[in-house]
Amino acid sequence: MKRSRSLLLLFMFIPTLLLAEPVDFSLKGLDGKTYKLSDYRGKWVVVNYWATWCPPCLEEIPELEVFYSNHKDSDAVVLGIALERIKNDRLKTFVEQQFMSYPILKASPEARPPLGSVPGLPTTYLVDPKGEIVAKQVGGVTREALEHFIDTHGDDKAVDNATAKAD
Repeated sequence: MKRSRSLLLLFMFIPTLLLAEPVDFSLKGLDGKTYKLSDYRGKWVVVNYWATWCPPCLEEIPELEVFYSNHKDSDAVVLGIALERIKNDRLKTFVEQQFMSYPILKASPEARPPLGSVPGLPTTYLVDPKGEIVAKQVGGVTREALEHFIDTHGDDKAVDNATAKAD
C-alpha cells in the first residue's frame, strides 16, 4: 500500500518546463542567515512551501527530514519555506518540536512566491543542479519519490559535487 502511494505520488510529481533558465531567490532563514537558491548550484534543491497548520505538510516533514539527512552532504538539499503569518519564536519552537534540521525560511503569504504559483499547501518545486525548475508537486511528497525522480532524471543533469556549495 505504501509503495503504491509512493508511486502514485511519483506520477503526480510531474516534470515541468516552467522555466528554461536558472531561477534564483533570496530569503531570510529562522537562523538569521540569508539563503540564496543560487548558492546551491551543483546540487538538487527541494523547495517545499508549507505551514504549521497544514496536516499534509506535517505528514511529509519526516520524509523531507530523512531525505535531507541522507543527501545534504552529497547531492541534494531541502529548503522549507513557511508560507504563513507566524512569529519567529513560535515557528522556531515548532521546528524544534518536529526535529526539522533543514533550513526553514519565511515568506509572507501575501507576497508572490519566488518560484511560481502555490495553489495549495504543501507545494514542492524540484530545482536541478543547473538551477532550473524541473518538477512541481501540489500535495505531499515522499523521500522515495524524490530519490526516484533524481535517480531517473539525474543522468542528464550532471552533478558536480566538487563545485557544489555546502549548506
